[in-house]
This record gives sequence, structure tokens and C-alpha cells, in this order.
Amino acid sequence: MTVGILFSCGKTKKEEAVAEVAQEKVEETFAPISDSIMENAVIYEANIRQYSEEGSFNAFTKDIPELKKLGVKILWIMPIYPISTTKSKGSLGSYYAISDYTKVNPEFGTIEDFRALVKTAHDNGIYVILDWVANHTGWDHVWLKEHPEYYTKDKDGNITHTVDTDWTDVADLNYDNQEMREQMKNDMLYWLKEEGIDGFRCDVAGMVPVDFWDTTVAELKKVKPIFMLAEGWEPELMENAFDMGYGWDTHHKMNDIANGKADVKELDKRMAQVDTMYAKDDILMNFTSNHDENSWNGTVQERMGDASEMFAAFSYLAPGMPLIYSGQEYDMDKRLLFFEKDTIIKKKGNFFPLYEKLGKLKNENPALHGGKNAASYTRIKTSEDKKVLAFKREKEGNSVLFVANMTKEPVKFSAVYGGKFKDYLSGELYEEKPDDAKSLGAWEYKILIKE
Repeated sequence: MTVGILFSCGKTKKEEAVAEVAQEKVEETFAPISDSIMENAVIYEANIRQYSEEGSFNAFTKDIPELKKLGVKILWIMPIYPISTTKSKGSLGSYYAISDYTKVNPEFGTIEDFRALVKTAHDNGIYVILDWVANHTGWDHVWLKEHPEYYTKDKDGNITHTVDTDWTDVADLNYDNQEMREQMKNDMLYWLKEEGIDGFRCDVAGMVPVDFWDTTVAELKKVKPIFMLAEGWEPELMENAFDMGYGWDTHHKMNDIANGKADVKELDKRMAQVDTMYAKDDILMNFTSNHDENSWNGTVQERMGDASEMFAAFSYLAPGMPLIYSGQEYDMDKRLLFFEKDTIIKKKGNFFPLYEKLGKLKNENPALHGGKNAASYTRIKTSEDKKVLAFKREKEGNSVLFVANMTKEPVKFSAVYGGKFKDYLSGELYEEKPDDAKSLGAWEYKILIKE
């Protein structure tokens, strides 16, 4: 799709250059996403409002090459649509109280600015998925006036917010209404056909009927291959519609272990549960934070403390796809405001170089494939199985070991692995025998590449 030349006045040369790029629109020269991309991808969640002082598309776009350094291949952008002001929370409202599904929030910039963002991402080999909120709309949405039958009503006939939640700033949609379903699908198609995005992250996907997702995504895929992420853990979501779901229970186990409320045996049970609950081609997203966790449950440092780095590494080494939330690459240790303006301080510390190394390993070593044809996961027995997690990932002749002390005290142990290894993070080469005594400091971990 092409767009005519836009004329503007009062813009800087930089803004004019961005606008000129946007006029080219998103050409379909960028290869659609594929299963092979999903195998070794890192996903990044972009909070446009809080990412920069400007809180704009343009301010974020200029940093996309930095994300490429981290091995990011999928960019999930939190909702970019206009926000309802009726019954809104705070002074700016929630991204998830949408007043129009096919426009952009002027707080972030223009549709041309968004097009420049998508093009820049594609130029850097990064796919763009939009956050989609299908369960509810804001109270200013035109459907409330023109199609009140699209919404859930209480016993008195009044449109209501989603039951059993405190989401008073949104109106619940009624999926018994087939016309609403059709319009929802058409609005999603707009972003694929007109704006060249590559898929969707679907908010509270488990609260929307699975048959809606199944039939709608089938229609979306007629346009081109897409990537679908469900905010949900339910296996049925991934039977047809979604490629990836949230690894919520894995995340909760990480928090519990970091706080001494669980041990490695609980994580073993979780890994076994994944094998029994999900199909082999289901992908789970691994994360130490996201926008909900950060704003409502605490920063990674608050929840995981000294275990933060070890669990960041675990999220890359375990089966699945690792997530970086805006600011994590800059050691962010603040709860970002949700309904007000806030800002991430972009100063590189410990995590940017760590994410660079982990991203490179994830991108390049088939032993860390975590998509629809994932590398194998083999638990390695140790003499301290409640304290030390050791496992091996293998694929196509490649082998990577992860060994971690998941306690706040040093530990000595034996483990049935040996051979010639390269310590990936230090670069040290050494040989280790299965009967060698081993030790790790508090929360210490090793990533070992079989030589």
C-alpha cells in the first residue's frame, strides 16, 4: 500500500526525515515470520509512554538498533490506540481502555510516526506485534452509542464492566453477538493489511471464547503468516490460534525460590507439568518481569533480589522464548506508573551486556531452540537436587548445559556430567570429570558449551 506525499510546516529536519520515511509505507519486502524465526527469538515488550521522556513513537524508533544488539526478533508494543477519558483512571488513563481500534493515541504521535517505527523495525530484522484488547473497550468507544448490543449487560439492562474485576474504566464485550465478532476481526485485519504489522499479543486471551480466536486467526493468516501471543496459560488457546502463551507458573516458581518459599524440586515439578499439559509445538514465554508484574507486584529486584541475574539467564536457557520488558536492559529498579507519565532512565549497567551475550547465544546456538521444534531438555541429577538445578539442552549436535545454585548460601555438590567445556560468560576452557567435586556461590550459575 502507498501513501501520497504529506506536506507539513514547523517541523525540524529530523522530523521531516522521519515523515519522509513513513510515506514509503511498510512495503511487503520483509519476509513474513516463520517457525524458524520463533525457534531462536527474543521478544521485547515496548512501553511507549514510559520508554522515554518524550513518550513518543519517534523517541522509541531511534533506539530500535539497540534492541537488535540484544538479539530481539519480535517487538511487542503495548496498546497504541486512543484512550477513553470517561471513567478513566489517573490523569492519562489505561492503555487497555480503548476508544478506537483503528487509530493511534496522539500522545504517542501520528500514524506516519508509527509507520516509520514498523519500517525501522523491519529494516533491523525485527517483527512487530500489537497489543490487542478484545475483551473490553473504553467507555468512549463509538460502539457504546451505535451498538450497545455489542456489550454485556447486568440484570437491569445496563452495560457493565467485566464481572469479578476492578476494571471499572472499561465496558465488557458480549461474544454472543456475531456482528461484534465480525467487526473485531475487521479491525484486526486493518493493522495487518494497511499497516504491515506481523501479529498480535492478545490481552486476557483466556477471557475471550476460544472459538473466536480460532476462526478469527484463521482469517488473519489468509493475509500472511503471523505471530500470535496469548496473555493466558490455557493449552486450548495454543491448539489452533496462538503460537505462544505465558509461562505464568514458571515465573511464580522463580519468585518463590528467590524468596526461599520453594526449592528446585518445585521447579522440576513445573517442568514436568509443562510436558504433560502442552503439545510439543506450543511455546511458553519466559519472563522475570512484564508491565503487570513491574507496576503491580514489584520490580525484579524487589521480587528476586540477588537471584535476579541467575533467573534472567534461566529464562534464556530453559525451553521457550525469553522476554525483556522495557527498562530491564537498563537495570531498571522502579515500579513504572501505569496511569501517569513516568520515564525509564536509559543508562547501561550490568544487564545490557548480559542480555547481549544471552541474546547472541539464543539466536545462534540450536541447542537453545525453543519454538515449535524445540531442542531437548534433559535434567541432570546432582547430589543437591533441592538446591542445584542442572540441565542439558541439545539439538543438531549442539549441547549447552545450565548449572545454577538456586539458594542464598554457597553449595558443594557432585553431578553426573563431564567433558570439555567452554564457560560461555567467562570464555574459560576447561575439562571436568563426572566425579569431580563442584561448588557454586550464592545464586551463582554457569552456562557451559560442550566442546
